[in-house]
Amino acid sequence: MTRIDFAFGANDRLRAACQVARKRYQAGQRLVVYCSEGARLTAFDRLLWAFDDVAFVPHVLATDPLAAVTPIVLTAATPVADAADAADARWLMNLDDECPPGYEAFPRLLEIVTTEPSDVQNARQRWRAYQAAGHTLHAHDLAGRLA
Repeated sequence: MTRIDFAFGANDRLRAACQVARKRYQAGQRLVVYCSEGARLTAFDRLLWAFDDVAFVPHVLATDPLAAVTPIVLTAATPVADAADAADARWLMNLDDECPPGYEAFPRLLEIVTTEPSDVQNARQRWRAYQAAGHTLHAHDLAGRLA
């Protein structure tokens, strides 16, 4: 079953997502980033190039011919878990307001949530949907407020 982690209290959702992508890349792990909203996905793509002056996070769109060999793949379509070997399977990071389609095919799903009321409300709805599907959820407080 997919492990689902929520990181609450991010100051900036896309910047926090960039930091996660960088950590996954530096750890030698692969990641699919999903968002059905094209403008948000494009903003994330641009921020990955600029969020850190010295960091390089190789990434492409899922439609790029190099997607199979690039560590970070961005998609607005249904994300695809492309590795048969679970040890090499890509993780999924959701930047959408809804649960990503097909997330059950991934070993791990990451959700980043800011303190903005609309973002918190959308995250609560996703939390309930994952819980209703039988997942055990893990919460992490990026702001250090959870006990």
